[in-house]
Amino acid sequence: MATEDAVALLLSGLIVALVLAAALLWRRQRQIRAIRAALGAGPGADLVAAARAEQESRTAAEAVARLRADDLAYVTGILGVGVLRFDDQLRVTLANQAAHALLHRPLGSLVGRSAMETFADHTIEPLLQAAVERGAMSREIGGRGADEPSLLLRARRGLNDGLWVVLEDVTELRRLQRIRSELVDNLSHELRTPLTNVRLLTEMLARDLEAAGSPERARARVATIEVETEHLVQMISEMLELARIEGGAAELLLDLVDLREVARAVTERLRLFAERQDVRLETELPGDLALVSGDAERLGQVLANLLHNAIKFSPPGGAVDVTVAQADGEVTLSVHDQGPGVARADQGRIFERFYKADRARVRGKGGTGLGLAIARHIVEAHGGRIWVESEEGAGATFTFSVPLADASQQLEAARPAVA
Repeated sequence: MATEDAVALLLSGLIVALVLAAALLWRRQRQIRAIRAALGAGPGADLVAAARAEQESRTAAEAVARLRADDLAYVTGILGVGVLRFDDQLRVTLANQAAHALLHRPLGSLVGRSAMETFADHTIEPLLQAAVERGAMSREIGGRGADEPSLLLRARRGLNDGLWVVLEDVTELRRLQRIRSELVDNLSHELRTPLTNVRLLTEMLARDLEAAGSPERARARVATIEVETEHLVQMISEMLELARIEGGAAELLLDLVDLREVARAVTERLRLFAERQDVRLETELPGDLALVSGDAERLGQVLANLLHNAIKFSPPGGAVDVTVAQADGEVTLSVHDQGPGVARADQGRIFERFYKADRARVRGKGGTGLGLAIARHIVEAHGGRIWVESEEGAGATFTFSVPLADASQQLEAARPAVA
């Protein structure tokens, strides 16, 4: 990603500057030792050597400061993203040319300005203060009007003090995402009606063939058409769902949620499907669990997707384990199966849209390639994360985590209702 490359380039420049500074200090120290050796025999030699040493040290420190400043100015100046550095009072101490251009300010006019003066937005200063306290934060700003650019702001606390801010123009990216979402939305709506008609006609044809005593081969072919049509309908529905999520139309209805109850309800809902596949469903739920702030229906959708996949890929007679646990300020929910597993090469991409693992190993069981992408978006919208751990031939464990609700919310939920 362009921002990550830019930050890597900036860090490389800082490392080069520190190496040069260390070499300069070492050279100065050698000179000081030589001076002390030459003056060691004379009266007052210690005072003279100390004075010269102090002067040399001051000169070296000034050279290091100039070197760091020049190097930082050079490195940040060639980056394609905006770079700002704020001191502890949230005043700009460094701003490259790209930052001035993205914020529509004359070159050199940002240094010394406050966060409010820099961004002309009163909501930015609290965000930067939060980054100082927490270590990092990111937020997209702007894009309110047709002519206003959308900027992705990433802030990270400095190694010793201050705050580094990187600005990236994502206006074109957001425009392309809107075009893609509109295309998917329109195409999905246009396809849904004819596919629904095909499905109904196929069901009618299957009943007519059975009533007429048609050959088994003909009925099998119609059944295949019915299955493939259902597959297309599912893909259209998931494409619409993903487009709504990515477009921000699918808002979360946040409430205090007990993930034990979510796990229990979803497991019972899919138990009949598991029995038909000759797969056992087993749960491990803690006796006491803190609440999370989330959308129970959406979190249940994530678990249902993971559980459905686990059952589908499990061998007859196998088992699927659902585990809920709490640790490190979050609740995790894991689904473990005994299926073919996920290859290491696929694990980094399996949550991408339309990505499918090795088709040879899962022939006849593959889905649309959208379910895990939808699950990832839902989990990340809750401030959580989702991942997979697997060895080929040894099953897979899909896990997602959701942060705990605030302590005040936990106390409010635990307080008995007043009649």
